[in-house]
Amino acid sequence: MVLFSPALNAQHAACDILIKNGKIIDGTGNSWYYGNVAIKDGKIFQIGRDVDLSAKKIIDADGLVVAPGFIDVHTHLEGDETKDLNATNFILDGVTTCITGNCGSSNIDIGKYLQWIDSLKLSINVATLIGHNDIRREVMGRANRDATADEMQQMKNIVDKAMRDGAVGFSTGLIYIPGTYTKTPEIIELAKISAKYKGVYASHMRDEGDSVTEAIDEALTVGREAKIPVEISHFKLSGQQNWGRSKETVPMIDAARKEGIEVTIDQYPYTASSTSISTLIPDEILADGQDSINARLQKPETRKYVIKSMLERLKKRKLKHFSYAVVAYFEPDTSYNGKSIEQINLMKGRKHRAKYEAETVIDLMVLGDASAVFHGMSEEDIKRIMQYPFNMFASDATIRVLGAGIPHPRGYGTNARVLAEYVRDQHVISLEEAIRRMTSLPAQKFQLHDRGLLKEGMAADIVIFDEKQVQDISTYESPHAYSKGFHYVIVNGVLTVDNEKHNGVRAGKALYGPGKNGN
Repeated sequence: MVLFSPALNAQHAACDILIKNGKIIDGTGNSWYYGNVAIKDGKIFQIGRDVDLSAKKIIDADGLVVAPGFIDVHTHLEGDETKDLNATNFILDGVTTCITGNCGSSNIDIGKYLQWIDSLKLSINVATLIGHNDIRREVMGRANRDATADEMQQMKNIVDKAMRDGAVGFSTGLIYIPGTYTKTPEIIELAKISAKYKGVYASHMRDEGDSVTEAIDEALTVGREAKIPVEISHFKLSGQQNWGRSKETVPMIDAARKEGIEVTIDQYPYTASSTSISTLIPDEILADGQDSINARLQKPETRKYVIKSMLERLKKRKLKHFSYAVVAYFEPDTSYNGKSIEQINLMKGRKHRAKYEAETVIDLMVLGDASAVFHGMSEEDIKRIMQYPFNMFASDATIRVLGAGIPHPRGYGTNARVLAEYVRDQHVISLEEAIRRMTSLPAQKFQLHDRGLLKEGMAADIVIFDEKQVQDISTYESPHAYSKGFHYVIVNGVLTVDNEKHNGVRAGKALYGPGKNGN
């Protein structure tokens, strides 16, 4: 509960907030201890067993864990920032900082974007990468070819300015257009610009299924050649045919670190992914704009080729139907939301055969694409990847609006799910280790130097939760549900969640990378 100090002159209070009697887990990975935390002027003023100061507000954290605010290293806020300025889905999952600009998708003018974030006053802090797909689209459109020397220089200039404006690194989305048309040398040259300003290279790799080892090699090659720290996004094995291959992929990361490549990974704790339905279509069909895509798909021979390609992919997955792909949001017909491609095909009155389900995918693509949830990962791989010590947790989500579509539950419950399912129930990792992965490890990786630890002088981003009651409520069938158990959340020293309720206060701000102003 929050206790207000009666008859206390606010001007004479020694601190703004005093958290008492908490089980402190400081983010280092060290053991918990009981103590108090004093907050003043947005910073952690004092911390320890014997801290006892007068305060404007006192929070009794008896029976609760006190930890640094969680840092979500892989989000996609672009375009959704104003949908809920409280960022409720993140805040009620313990997240106080989001890193956006992932998978090659970002704003191009990073300086303007971060200024806008500051003016917007979200409840969360925001840092951003500069995204390769949007850079390439700005310079070359959706062209399926190599960049000319002049185009390459234009792209380098965009990265250079972005890093000086405060981007924390450079991201690629090599499964998406136009990134998929890009060869490794282009990525290396642009990553070198980010490296000049001490940035990170974060990549949605070229493949997370059959060719995953080659894709990992490419990401590591960029790190090696550009001399840049690497973050491999949403590390996983897609498709039933690849289950168990984490025994192969995790050692690749370990070996690269021993070689001297500063590589880390992140994951979401679910057996389904979520992205555009267009990823089922061969890359070469998706070049240029929607009109060009539609024109190609109208050609019988092209349509036949696309269907054949999709059926071959389905066969590799050892499946007979496209039941694993479930539409999350389809604007032209929202009755499709929450239904699999198999179900939608039957709704359209077609025969119950995969060939016609592939036709249904093409129909959705022609009408403007759809977001979807793709089921197809192994629980054992998730746990094996989770046990790797240099692996962080990430939602791969945006700001959610209650009731909009049938999105992946990771946008509501990623951290709560780790703490409930994999720490408390299955004991896959310890509580202290989970907190380290959510706090100091991402802060170190993305150089958020005043975040990620409960330490005097650090920014007062703090979560206070019940380790016995914390729980993700969001499911695939009913995703719109906030996590439970996060009693208090403090952002930049300001109480934002009080007794599991967002109080409407928005104290987040833009966070800048080390290249800001050319430093």
